[in-house]
Amino acid sequence: MRRSTRARRSSGNTRSRRLLAVVGTLAVFGGIVAVTQISSAEDRRPGKPRPAAGACVQPSAGATPPAGREETSRTWQDGRWVRNHWGDGQQCQPGTGGGSGSGGSAIACPDVAGELPEVPRRARAEVERNLGQLQAQITQADRRLAADGDRGEQFVRDSILRPLATQRRATLARITTAIDRFGPRPQNLARLAECQVAPVGGDDGGTDNGGGPGAPGTGAPSTGAPGSGLDVLANNCDESRLQAHDGFQNGNRCVSTAFGEVGAAANNPSLLITDFPEEIGANQPFTLRVSTRNLIRDRFLPAGQGGYYVESSLLNEEGLVRGHFHTACRMLGSVDAPPAPQEVPAFFVATEDGGGGAEPDEVTIQVPGLPQSGVAQCAVWAGDGSHRLPMMERANQTPAFDAVRIQVG
Repeated sequence: MRRSTRARRSSGNTRSRRLLAVVGTLAVFGGIVAVTQISSAEDRRPGKPRPAAGACVQPSAGATPPAGREETSRTWQDGRWVRNHWGDGQQCQPGTGGGSGSGGSAIACPDVAGELPEVPRRARAEVERNLGQLQAQITQADRRLAADGDRGEQFVRDSILRPLATQRRATLARITTAIDRFGPRPQNLARLAECQVAPVGGDDGGTDNGGGPGAPGTGAPSTGAPGSGLDVLANNCDESRLQAHDGFQNGNRCVSTAFGEVGAAANNPSLLITDFPEEIGANQPFTLRVSTRNLIRDRFLPAGQGGYYVESSLLNEEGLVRGHFHTACRMLGSVDAPPAPQEVPAFFVATEDGGGGAEPDEVTIQVPGLPQSGVAQCAVWAGDGSHRLPMMERANQTPAFDAVRIQVG
């Protein structure tokens, strides 16, 4: 379902249901709102030695990916890797799916889901199946690249990239035909067939979490402060360029309780789910499109490595929050009362890609499916580097959060 100006002028009942969905979800995630913010894009403690990393802990329930899925998955969108960390980065061992600092190269193909027009409801199942085939083709090519990539550029072009492009053209043609049966024909999807080899690592928009003795995944004991070894940029207001916050509704101030910097109202982050299906089948893959504004998606400290709530929120030179955003889907047992907050969602990822800015831009989230019939609530909310919902200048501003309901059955 693609949102439009017309869609937003729906009936009062629809608006009320949507408001209740967002308010109810905010109540569940309300514990995140105790947020903090401090400023600056550069590391403001250049002379401070990096402490040793903390020991890994076991991920909480629901934080590990299903069998056969990577802990960190990636898609190539708008010339950059978009990484999705299953369970918000709670795994001790770094994921092999192109996570931050993983190094090496991988197959980078143009994003198809984000280029499709609104898919007619009767075509969605076939389109989603073919989108899954496109991902499987990339995975197979990635494995071939890992095994034989050292045989030279010519081999990679002739034996990996060209066959992959042929497979993708056939799959893209099937997607075009499926949509054309029930709606306007997509134009020139074949332009998305060609792929390339792109470097994967900490220098492509992600967060390099460092290494060395006691690095994440080594199991070494902690010898430093909470979050040690994660390149925490700030945890107090000592070096902020902003004046002290006085407890009133004023922006561009620094909270002395080490919560960090809060920007002016016009610079506070915002986001919206701009496209989502109204109905899906159980275990049917689908996509959500998320548009963010005033959120620089370049900070992500893995929770499983001690990065949860340990870094103060940061603003860049333009006064915009640095962080990432989360996407979660859960089944609702009732639409008349809030769900139990401790229940594990059916789907949860954190997304960081080095993008974002003052102007809105979109990221496509691929959900592998929801396991049971009923009403699902899919929510998206911004987070700073340590996963907290960013503060707003005023108490009566809406935070960077959105939620929709999807019928599963």
